[in-house]
Amino acid sequence: MSIGIIGSGGLGANVARVLAKKGISATISNSRGPASLAALIAEVGPSIKAGTVAEAAIADIVLVAVRWESLPELLSGMPAWNGRIVIDGTNPVEFLDPNAPKDPTNPLADWGIKAIDLGGKHSSAVFSEMVPGARVVKALNHLDVNVLAQTEASGGTRVQFYSGDDAAAKADVRKLLEAAGYFAVDLGTLDVGGPLAQLPFGPLAAINFIKF
Repeated sequence: MSIGIIGSGGLGANVARVLAKKGISATISNSRGPASLAALIAEVGPSIKAGTVAEAAIADIVLVAVRWESLPELLSGMPAWNGRIVIDGTNPVEFLDPNAPKDPTNPLADWGIKAIDLGGKHSSAVFSEMVPGARVVKALNHLDVNVLAQTEASGGTRVQFYSGDDAAAKADVRKLLEAAGYFAVDLGTLDVGGPLAQLPFGPLAAINFIKF
């Protein structure tokens, strides 16, 4: 299966690094164009190539790894998904200006983020509405992006959660996670697993499990 990554920040770049270590091919993209990814491509090697967002978006499995506020504009211009798998690696948080005064009513101010109000919905439910026709699997969103590139830690294998409503799509994502070197744990449907692993307030958010 072909793999596309939309977004080359901490999440997208570190997933590319993990895939490259295993020789898994993927196309990574960002809003600035393939030339801006030259340094990353030189670092990770030939299994990862730089492409446009449109090129990454037509892969069999597409990881969306961009900030929440960028999703409406980004996803509105996508081609029809036609049942392809889209991994929702996003979280409903706003990144704050580090130089702005801290809001004392924001419990996440010290971490430089603010939770976005989704009107009682969990983020993958909202995300799914933006990718009609896709088979959405929530994954790769619950950990600090800085640890994603290390699939092994403390003598064990790092756990990645995933959830979704399509059994075949989940099976393919599980295979990808395991091929990349993670220990994959199924959290059930999007309505169950999405809220569990969703940052910032999901009960499994930011918990770094290691399988021994």
